Amino acid sequence: MSDARETILGSIRRALDRREPADVAAAAVAARLTNPKANVIPERGRSQGTDALERFVFEAERVNATTERVADLASVPERVRAYLQAANLPAVVKVAPDPDLAAIPWDREPLLQIATGKADDHDAVSLTGSFAGVAESGTLVLLSGPESPTTLNFLPDYHVAILFVDRIVGSYEDTWARLRARAGAGVMPRVVNWITGPSRTADIEQTLLLGAHGPRRLHIILVDGASSSAETS
Repeated sequence: MSDARETILGSIRRALDRREPADVAAAAVAARLTNPKANVIPERGRSQGTDALERFVFEAERVNATTERVADLASVPERVRAYLQAANLPAVVKVAPDPDLAAIPWDREPLLQIATGKADDHDAVSLTGSFAGVAESGTLVLLSGPESPTTLNFLPDYHVAILFVDRIVGSYEDTWARLRARAGAGVMPRVVNWITGPSRTADIEQTLLLGAHGPRRLHIILVDGASSSAETS
């Protein structure tokens, strides 16, 4: 390390009053990573079971998402067709290559045109899975990866998300705990997307504008059927 760099970093450490030896600081960080502690969780983030489901739906719809609940994946094609028809959209959907969505029987709706892969700029509607749903804010959590291209979350104007009911958790901290348990120590996806309602901004004259940085509409299909054990362990 150069003398100039060490001088700058030393000044920063003194300004932050960080004068403990480097090995002590490193040990503290390692202990925190090994045994992460949750921050203060608000009361609405402590819900579980049916209460968490109801809270998730309330919070998601409060921020302009729409929701519906189905018994299993077999019901998804008909509900997607109905949603597209109600929105006067073409029956064309770009679907994430997610193994948890492979069981959807798209052939039950032969008028739907289904393609799998990442989204392109001409795709109007995407359909993805969800790693989790956070009850305290109605937030969807999606992980980037080959089975869940991030472009599907941002490029199309309409985003349909499949969320298994057993993946709804109370708080953000619960989500991180699940992700650590699933991925293992020191392993994280490149991106964790937290999606709360459709994209929006009020930067211009405090006027709410949907679709500023992503989809203008977010529709969440809640599925009662069990999800894969890998995601819920």
